[in-house]
Amino acid sequence: MRLLVADDDILTHKIIQALLTQWGYRIVTACDGNEAWDILKSDNCPKLVLLDWMMPGMDGAEICREVRRLPHGKILYLIFLTGKGRKEDIVGGVEAGANDYIVKPFDYEELRGRVNVGRNMVELQSALADRIKELEQAFGHIKTLQGILPICSYCKKIRDDQNYWQQLETYFAAYSDLLFSHGICPDCYDRHVKPELDELQKIMEKT
Repeated sequence: MRLLVADDDILTHKIIQALLTQWGYRIVTACDGNEAWDILKSDNCPKLVLLDWMMPGMDGAEICREVRRLPHGKILYLIFLTGKGRKEDIVGGVEAGANDYIVKPFDYEELRGRVNVGRNMVELQSALADRIKELEQAFGHIKTLQGILPICSYCKKIRDDQNYWQQLETYFAAYSDLLFSHGICPDCYDRHVKPELDELQKIMEKT
């Protein structure tokens, strides 16, 4: 998975890039807030982000707020990696739109664990988004029937809007995507088919 590291500290860049590359991530880097924002507002941006707070240009909190206004911002996972470790800083970062918060200096295993959680969340959200698109496309092909349909009490034909009586399956095939497979229910078998078979059997026995 691609991961954006946005931090103006070169040493932090090198350490994080070495660690995350070892853990199987493909790294994209930004050295200031404006560069990070340019990357994140593109359609094909990394979905997982490690973001410093204090950077030249836009700061991390500004970036978070702007990202959450983007159409694809809801499936980005933003992790603050910053030296601002006061309680009010953490609350402010989360309120700005961050999903997680790590304070520098950080523990390598903690970083790995939190980044992996982010990756799992992004994968789940992306899979859910794909499934929603599939369902929307499926519903788009469904034709709906509403209102009252006149139906004959005897033959069960349907009267359409042109006052034409037609078989039930013909009507539904015209106004929906349904396909019918004909069969015989048990009641109709006993009522219609079995007597005919019995009668045929009697005729054969006489001959």
